[in-house]
Amino acid sequence: MNEAVPDHSAGGAADSAKLAVAVVLLLGGIVAFYALHAQPDWQRWLAVVAGVVLGIVVFGLSQRGREFFEFVVESRVELRKVVWPTRQETGMTTLAVFVFVIVAGTFFWVLDVFLSWATRMLTGQGG
Repeated sequence: MNEAVPDHSAGGAADSAKLAVAVVLLLGGIVAFYALHAQPDWQRWLAVVAGVVLGIVVFGLSQRGREFFEFVVESRVELRKVVWPTRQETGMTTLAVFVFVIVAGTFFWVLDVFLSWATRMLTGQGG
């Protein structure tokens, strides 16, 4: 495990500018979709895809983008360490959940019937 705490202030104004440009490119692609309303649909969607791709590229060049990519890589490494349950363990756990739901449902149904009966007896209402 990496115990070092990342410094999010690294990059300064240049990094903030890259993030702003990435957002502007993303929004530019969306705005272009609506601005090009007279153009064929494929051109409009191409503008959106271009804006998204360019925004991702600029984001990837920023410090936060590199940190995000590093986080994704480390997450994949950690995911490989997970020990998944076997089919039998999954089946037994699912059965235990179903049994508990049935028992709890029955308990609350009986409690509801009893409280309804007690309320009718105390208030004198009902059939």
